[in-house]
Amino acid sequence: MGKVTIPDEAKLTKHIDKNIDTLNEALGVGKSYDLICRKMTIAGKKKIALYYVNGMVKEDIMTMILHNLDELDRQDISVHTLEKLLNEHINHIQVQKESKLTTIINNVMSGPLALVIDGEDQALVIDVRNYPGRQPQEPDLEKVVRGSRDGFVETVLLNTALLRRRIRDPRLRFEVMQSSIRSKTDIIIAYIEDVANEETVERIKERIKSINIDGLPMAEKAVEELITPGSYWNPFPKVRYTERPDVAAAHLLEGRVLVMVDTSPSVIIAPVTLWDHMQHAEEFRQNPAVGVYVRWARYLGIFTSIFLLPVWLLFALQPELLPPDLRFIGPNEPGKIPLIGQFLIAEVAVDWIRMAAIHTPTPLATSLGIIAALLIGDMATQVGLFTAEVIMYTAVSMVGVFLTPSFELSWANRLVRLFLLLAVAIFRLPGLIIATLAVFAYLANTKSFGVPYLWPVIPLNFQYLKTIFVRTPVSMQNTRPSILKPKEAIRQGTNQAAPEPARKPEERKKRK
Repeated sequence: MGKVTIPDEAKLTKHIDKNIDTLNEALGVGKSYDLICRKMTIAGKKKIALYYVNGMVKEDIMTMILHNLDELDRQDISVHTLEKLLNEHINHIQVQKESKLTTIINNVMSGPLALVIDGEDQALVIDVRNYPGRQPQEPDLEKVVRGSRDGFVETVLLNTALLRRRIRDPRLRFEVMQSSIRSKTDIIIAYIEDVANEETVERIKERIKSINIDGLPMAEKAVEELITPGSYWNPFPKVRYTERPDVAAAHLLEGRVLVMVDTSPSVIIAPVTLWDHMQHAEEFRQNPAVGVYVRWARYLGIFTSIFLLPVWLLFALQPELLPPDLRFIGPNEPGKIPLIGQFLIAEVAVDWIRMAAIHTPTPLATSLGIIAALLIGDMATQVGLFTAEVIMYTAVSMVGVFLTPSFELSWANRLVRLFLLLAVAIFRLPGLIIATLAVFAYLANTKSFGVPYLWPVIPLNFQYLKTIFVRTPVSMQNTRPSILKPKEAIRQGTNQAAPEPARKPEERKKRK
């Protein structure tokens, strides 16, 4: 069976039977049960055909349109049929004319309805789509004690509405693009026109336009890999994901760009730095003093998740490095397996438990935890396969992994920890120092769409450095990150007219 190919310049004809044959063959009507061609005769003589995907249109609107068409008289559409249907008889807010066959086919496959009319070389495309999906709810990965409970969903139209609700600026732009050959996935580029850097916006748009692949079933992750070339084996994420509209809106106001992929509840934020991955909405939902404590506690946890195990292993292998008062650090009785082997097995075991928890039904999750903690951890210690310290320090490190706001950064930190463990096991103290410097140099050379990953540490920007370590009050957040090169650097303008000061009675008399 040959492939149906329609040239990009092909258009509808005025013969409806020929148009129906072409569209039926291209869309696969009669072969796919959900592709519908509804033929009708309106006003006593005019033939029409409705094309739509069953399950992707709103039935109430479809019924209303069919009812309006059924009540038409011959004189209603005797002349200028298309214009009269468009302007008088189809009562819907999103209707447009289209003549190109490829555009009509793409619209039908995206959900809208196509109305083909006999004697007209243009069709009416009516947006009556109704994608299956869920209502906004709080994301599992970004929960807060106080704050909004809505989150992005798989329908990009709802996601843009959630952002419009928070930023009612007419200069907020949502540019739609379609990517991939077969899936033709909708991708939205969101930015504030008079804030975001034009070069960054154009760079992201050009990279999306250059995507040449048959489909994007993995949505945002596939897009990320395709628009960040050369970073396939770099574990550190060059973009940030969020499912919270308030977090996305905050980054838009800073001058960043959002990439929203249809069918995905995760929004891509670019460009970003390492510190963006380490901040959480909870810090900004609390008092600034509390926010500072929460931020430092999180930084300490992330630092511990990376260096606790390598440093403990170093001291266990070289106890002479410890001062006399700390000689208790290290195992009293090494297990039957070398310490580095115990750590590697523990890391893999934790991943087994994590993956098992994802695939375990909720009612059985408690049982899984009991099995992991008692039957595996406790028994392995008792039989001498593991030392108790290895289990304890591995658990502490995993807590630091789980408190990392960015799920992608937590995985990168785990790989760094394994790298440091192997360096310590082989080269002891020189290995830890050299491996740490190598990771730091690697981060210093990493960039996210031209933005240095360690900014404002490298290159140093003291003015913005304090905002990385201290959660500043909103009244002091006066400027946008300079590294983003925003068009408008000042956030809190002084262009509002100040209220006139109160005057004394005698001054008011003189003024009169």
